[in-house]
Amino acid sequence: RVAQGIAKQPFSDVTQKHMTTVNAPTDEECTICFSQLSETSGFDASCTDCVKLNICRHFFHRACMEAMYNTGTMDGSFTCPKCKAIHGVKTGNQPTGTMAFVAIGHSLPGFSECGSIKITYNMDEGIQGKEHLSPGSKYTARGFPRICYLPDNNQGRRVLRLLKIGWERRLIFTIGRSSTTAEDNTVIWNDIHHKTEFGSNTRGHGYPDPFYLDNVLSELHEHGITDT
Repeated sequence: RVAQGIAKQPFSDVTQKHMTTVNAPTDEECTICFSQLSETSGFDASCTDCVKLNICRHFFHRACMEAMYNTGTMDGSFTCPKCKAIHGVKTGNQPTGTMAFVAIGHSLPGFSECGSIKITYNMDEGIQGKEHLSPGSKYTARGFPRICYLPDNNQGRRVLRLLKIGWERRLIFTIGRSSTTAEDNTVIWNDIHHKTEFGSNTRGHGYPDPFYLDNVLSELHEHGITDT
C-alpha cells in the first residue's frame, strides 16, 4: 500500500492568502537569508520584493519565503521563521491508518473521579509516498495497535477532540528513525506525546502526571491544532 499524498498548493496561492507585499523596512534584515530587506534576496539577486506576514506581521524577502515554502510539504501552510506562528492549516505526512476511541469505566491514577478514554491507533506497513524522505521505499509499522489513555473529564475530552483534528490533518505520526530501536523508515510519533500505560507509570508513559494534559495541549498548539 502506497502512503497517500498531500495535495500541493502553489506559492502564489499562499501569497494571496497569508502575505502582503510592502515597502522594505530600511533597518531590518531577512532572517532567512540574513541580508538587509532593503537589499536583494540571498536566494534571488533579481528580487527586491518584500512581504509582511498577515498573522504575526514579520517581514521577509518574497523570494526567500518562496524558497522556504517550496522545500516543505507545500500544503498551503508555513511556519514563520522568526516567531514560529503557523499560517494556514498545517498538515503532515502520516501514513494511512485508523484511529478509534471508546469510554471505559475504570479510572486512571490521579483521576479517581471519572472514567477513562481508550484510544487505539492502527497502521500497516506500506510504500512511502512523494512527501516522505524515501519515496518508493518500504516503511514498517512496529508496535501497532498502539493503545493510549486519557481521563474522561472535560480536559481529557478536549484533548481527544484536538487529537482527532491532528489525526485528520495527518500530524499524529510520521515516517522516520525510531528513537528506541534506531530503525529507519518506520512509523514514529510526531512530537505529540501520548500516555500508553494504564494502571501505572513505571516507564514514564502513564499516570499520575499532573502536567500531562497541559503539556499535550501545548504540543498540539505548536502544530496549529487549537479549539478555534
